[in-house]
Amino acid sequence: MDKKKLGLILVLALLIASYFIFDLGRFFSLDYFKAQQAAIEAYRAENPVLTAGLFFLIYVVVTALSFPGAAVLTLVAGAIFGLWWGVLIVSFASSIGATLAFLASRFLLRDWVQKRFGDRLKAINAGVEKEGGFYLFTLRLVPAFPFFVINLVMGLTPIRTTTFYWVSQLGMLAGTLVYVNAGTQLGQIESLAGILSPGLVGSFVLLGIFPLIAKRIVATVKARKVFARWSERKPSSFDRNLVVIGGGSAGLVTAYIAAAVKSKVTLVERHKLGGDCLNTGCVPSKALIRSAKFLSHVQRASEFGIDAAEAKVDFARVMERVQSVITAIEPHDSAERYEGLGVDVVEGSARIVSPWQVAITESDGTVRTLTTRSIVIATGARPFVPPIPGIDEVGYLTSDTLWNLREQPRRLLILGGGPIGSELTQAFARLGSQVTQVEMMPRIMAREDEDVSEAVMARFIREGIDVRIGTKAKAFTVEDGEKVLIAEQDGQEVRIPFDQVIVALGRAANLTGFGLEDLGIPTGKTVDTNEFLQTLYPNIYAAGDVAGPYQFTHTAAHQAWYAAVNALFDPFKTFKADYSVIPWATFVEPEVARVGLNEQEAREQGIEYELTRFGIDDLDRAIADSEAHGFIKVLTVPGKDRILGVTIVGEHAGDLIAEYVLAMKHGIGLNKILGTIHIYPTLAEANKYVAGEWKRAHAPQKLLEWVERFHAWRRGEGSQK
Repeated sequence: MDKKKLGLILVLALLIASYFIFDLGRFFSLDYFKAQQAAIEAYRAENPVLTAGLFFLIYVVVTALSFPGAAVLTLVAGAIFGLWWGVLIVSFASSIGATLAFLASRFLLRDWVQKRFGDRLKAINAGVEKEGGFYLFTLRLVPAFPFFVINLVMGLTPIRTTTFYWVSQLGMLAGTLVYVNAGTQLGQIESLAGILSPGLVGSFVLLGIFPLIAKRIVATVKARKVFARWSERKPSSFDRNLVVIGGGSAGLVTAYIAAAVKSKVTLVERHKLGGDCLNTGCVPSKALIRSAKFLSHVQRASEFGIDAAEAKVDFARVMERVQSVITAIEPHDSAERYEGLGVDVVEGSARIVSPWQVAITESDGTVRTLTTRSIVIATGARPFVPPIPGIDEVGYLTSDTLWNLREQPRRLLILGGGPIGSELTQAFARLGSQVTQVEMMPRIMAREDEDVSEAVMARFIREGIDVRIGTKAKAFTVEDGEKVLIAEQDGQEVRIPFDQVIVALGRAANLTGFGLEDLGIPTGKTVDTNEFLQTLYPNIYAAGDVAGPYQFTHTAAHQAWYAAVNALFDPFKTFKADYSVIPWATFVEPEVARVGLNEQEAREQGIEYELTRFGIDDLDRAIADSEAHGFIKVLTVPGKDRILGVTIVGEHAGDLIAEYVLAMKHGIGLNKILGTIHIYPTLAEANKYVAGEWKRAHAPQKLLEWVERFHAWRRGEGSQK
């Protein structure tokens, strides 16, 4: 190691050790200051310049060495030197001390950190080189981390020392002013009456609201910076309060809320209102599953005491029924309905041309541009199709295109073991296709607990489905007129012949074609948004699948409320999107539903939990229905009945989970669920019984021993002896 670095390390180590060995921290407390206040005031009166110099030096050293106590010293500065001299001394001392800490970190650690982690830090380094001053100003004004951490971490980045110094001085100035002002009031306390003086109370109120004020300042500065290149295009008035791009669940709910609060809103959809859920997702898949489930009951006729039952599948009619279900539900999402609610519905393609302008190409080719105060992007997602060699040559279906099928595939290959792939796997198998499900992971439905995946896979295998887990698709080919998947399983090449393939490997957000690139709005797998669902531009929001983090219809509608309200009422009132209680279900058999944490997530996150389990096979209604299978798992805080998460596997799990969603949302524990009457005989009783299992496990054994003795005494057992 370089001798200079070694020497500096030894000096710093000695100073830090001295701080703790000699308990120097006791000198940096308000109690110590109040005890010595009179003496300090007297010394300052006799030696004003020397006192200021010594205080300045002490402050620089404390800040440079990252010792605790800088906040107390700032208050003391106000008490000793008054507001303006205190601000002047602290402002320069804190900035110089911070810069010394910054330089020490840079000298000792930057080369090593950059050498070891340089590849991972490229994006951070580039961002700091481009916008380092603004990042630092934000951190100084509204510190997400303690100031000493900012000093040390910034020393590892490429930011210039001069930039670090002047931005630190400017960024810390507001906070310094607030703290020093509070200190001036502390210095005047001579009695208990002083504690309630208007000046002191006002100073500490200012301390409390300063973070809110600082955040608003940062938001304003950031917005001005973002909008700068568009300032000439900002209109003086607007055609709309809100333009919503996309007519799926998120877009429809956003537009509905906007119209309900009497704003002027335009909803633009280029294809079909209702989005994927109505046209290619939730609705058609559940209609298909219902037909398939009927067939499964026919095949189980003997379980219900019926000697023989037969059903002949007319696949084309099944698919026509699916379309008829879509047609029956379509009016709920129709343009006529939403126009009746006050929404201006436009069929066409929208493109954001500035933060306040949306160009709409209508179905007849005409283009019109609307000005709007806010925009909500709700463009949804599409099936993800991986670039597997040969996939285009063999032809493939997705959850978007399979609904055009009218001839049943004899040998069906389904790529994907997630919710969509698993639902389609079981439905097509029950309709009579020979289905092979291929999943790269060690198990299907990998987001669920292992016992959940095993229960579903066991059912699939009993129903004749060929489940290939740990199998990676490598290529598609056509051999002698037969379509074949070439895959790798356990290190060996396997060949799987098929007639049709459905690709069900998840969905990718629709991020292109409507102007994000031109505006420079950052995207990854989804549009980047903050906790208020704002994009880079504070008046442009995103909701639904395009925003993530969940791709469910109900979470899209949930986000839509936040997007609509924030877009219409910011800056007067805003709400952070709440993802604390998000339920979902996979409609296979056995049905799987979940809310909150499951066991594998709790373990991954290091969260302690207590598990309570109830087997639905012991439930009267399940036995009567010949559906005595599955279980409920409830995770609770150890020793308490507060629910952390619930997984239900069994008949109507998606309906049963609602009670736990309500309980978690409103802080209801298992004790209150146990004390709630549930109709007999219903599947919902399982929710009460699992609460009973928890209660039995937490019965007060010592108290019960005394109660047992009490009852023995009541029976007179003691008097007979």
